[in-house]
Amino acid sequence: RRVLFRSRKRGKTMTKDYLFEIGTEEMPAHVVSRSVKQLADRTKKYLKENGLSFKDIKTYSTPRRLTILVEDLAEKQDDIDEVKKGPAKKIAQDKDGNWTKAAQGFARGQGMTTDDIYFEELKGTEYAYVHVQKEGKKASDILMGMSDIIKAMTFPTKMRWDSNDFEFVRPIHWMVSLLGSEVVPVKLLDVVAGRKTQGHRFLGDSVVLANADDYEEALKSQYVIADADERKGMILNQIQELVAQHNWKVNIDKGLLEEVTNLVEYPTVFAGSFDEKYLNIPDEVLITSMKDNQRYFEVYDENGKLINHFIAVRN
Repeated sequence: RRVLFRSRKRGKTMTKDYLFEIGTEEMPAHVVSRSVKQLADRTKKYLKENGLSFKDIKTYSTPRRLTILVEDLAEKQDDIDEVKKGPAKKIAQDKDGNWTKAAQGFARGQGMTTDDIYFEELKGTEYAYVHVQKEGKKASDILMGMSDIIKAMTFPTKMRWDSNDFEFVRPIHWMVSLLGSEVVPVKLLDVVAGRKTQGHRFLGDSVVLANADDYEEALKSQYVIADADERKGMILNQIQELVAQHNWKVNIDKGLLEEVTNLVEYPTVFAGSFDEKYLNIPDEVLITSMKDNQRYFEVYDENGKLINHFIAVRN
C-alpha cells in the first residue's frame, strides 16, 4: 500500500465570539484585575489544550463581574486526517506474526486496534502505520468545561455559601455563556449560565443578551461600564475637569486610581472639603487618612500647597 499523505486538516472552520461572565457579590477591589486576568489565562490554556483556535481574549471586570470575550473562536476542532508511524515490523510482530505489546500500545494510543495497522517500507525497513480520521469536537461541547476553570481559580481569601463545599472569592449569583447567539449552559452548583446579565445594582436592571457582541453596549444602557480601562479614563477625565474648574493641582496615585476603578461600575467624580483647622495636622497624616481610609485624592493649590479639599469617586 502506498502512503499518499502524512497529515492534513480537513475543511475550513467558522468562528464566533464567545462571552463568559461570572456574576458575583461585590469583590474586594484589589482582587478584581488579577482575577479576571487569571480567568483569561486559564481559559487561553484550556482552549489551546483542546485544539480550539481563537484570535484573542478581551477582559471586562467590575466589582460584581469577571468577564472574558474570546474573539473569533473556532466553532469546532479541526478534523484530523493523518497517517501515524509506529514501530518497525520486527518489533510490532513476533516471529509467528503475532502482535506484540508494542504494536498493541501503538494502536491503542491512536484510539484504534491492531486490525487497523498496515506495514510500509521506509528506507529499507518496514514500519507499522495507522490511518487516523477524527472529526473535531464542537466548541459548545468543549466550553462546558468552563465550570472546571472556575473551580480551579485561586484567591487570597475565599468564601463558602449555602451548604456547599465549593469556595470562590465571593458568592456567584449568575453566569452568562454565549457562543455567538447560542447559549452554552455551563453549570456550577445550582447556577446555570444563560443570556441574562445584571445592570447596576441601584441604577440599572437586568438585560437579556441576544448575542455575545452585545455585552458592552447592553451594560452601558444599564449604567455599567464593563471595560475597566474605560472606567479609569472616565475618572481621570472628570478629575481633570474639576481641577481645571477650580485651578487646583492633583497628584494621581496610580494605586488609588486602580482601587477606585475597581470599586465602582459607573463612576462619577465629585469634590468635597473639610474644616481648614485640620490643615494644622502634618500633610502626611492628612494624605494617608484620605487615601487609605476614604479613598480620596488630595488637592493642592497652584503653588503646590495642600488645601482643605479632596476629590472622590462614587458609584
